[in-house]
Amino acid sequence: MRLRDGTEVTLRPIRPDDKERMRAAFKALDAESVYRRVFSAKNDLSAEELRRLTAPDPANEVALVVTIGSGDGECIIAGGRFIASGDDSAELAFTVEKDYQGRGIATRLLRELAEIARARGIARFDAYVLPNNASMLGVFERSGLALTRKREEGLVRLTLELG
Repeated sequence: MRLRDGTEVTLRPIRPDDKERMRAAFKALDAESVYRRVFSAKNDLSAEELRRLTAPDPANEVALVVTIGSGDGECIIAGGRFIASGDDSAELAFTVEKDYQGRGIATRLLRELAEIARARGIARFDAYVLPNNASMLGVFERSGLALTRKREEGLVRLTLELG
């Protein structure tokens, strides 16, 4: 697929062999991006975190990555995932490397994940976003999906209806 600026990228499911690409992608994130994603400071991922991130449970989790390059030079620049919560909803999360923000990646990930979720019978996504993360809030607001917002413990909880 092509980004708004013409950059060619690949959107694909994450794989177990992405561990080192995922570690490199995490280390390439600036401190603000890490904080916006995990709500705390963090410098690296543990072996268990890498295993969990790169081997999602197919029964209730879908994880996609966006990459540039190919073969040994392939780099992860973004990722999105949802985890079904047992009813007809799922929690949704994204990370986009700072140099690639504002190019439509999160919007495309949201569209792809929503399509997959609908096919699995998921009716809504819940996402937790820091109140000052205007770019991510904007992605959800421009999604075209019915949206409700609620403040919870210093975060904004967004519920997106997939119908």
